[in-house]
Amino acid sequence: MTTIRLATLQDLPGMVKLYEELRRHDPKMSAQTLAATWTELLNHPGVSIVVAEVDGQLASTCQLGVVPTLTNGCRPFGIIEHVITAERFRRRGLSQRVLEEALSRAWAQHCYKVMLLSGATRAGAHKLYETVGFNSDVENGFVIKCPAQAS
Repeated sequence: MTTIRLATLQDLPGMVKLYEELRRHDPKMSAQTLAATWTELLNHPGVSIVVAEVDGQLASTCQLGVVPTLTNGCRPFGIIEHVITAERFRRRGLSQRVLEEALSRAWAQHCYKVMLLSGATRAGAHKLYETVGFNSDVENGFVIKCPAQAS
């Protein structure tokens, strides 16, 4: 059985496993740091972490950030990051389902747009994002990383 829902404190071990697949070269953090950061994320009013759970195991996730702004009638904008489906659960439509849930939450919070960045060479992911409704021809994305931590 598959359930699409918001992440909970108990999901931390499963989330760490998912993120290890997405970001294999990230530094290993202590259990204490992970728990503190996870709690902070879940309690942050502008953050929603959507997960797909399959038979009790976390299989897919994405993170939605909603940012208030004074433009566009004072409507916020959304940012989706960290879209991942565990390799053994791929090709089941789970990424699409978590993205659709994140978008639904963004629209419910009156976002005027939602942005998503993806690695330039990830053509398969780009096709998924277009299927969900994202359009790469509307705006250009630019990224700058902290020089001391660029990776």
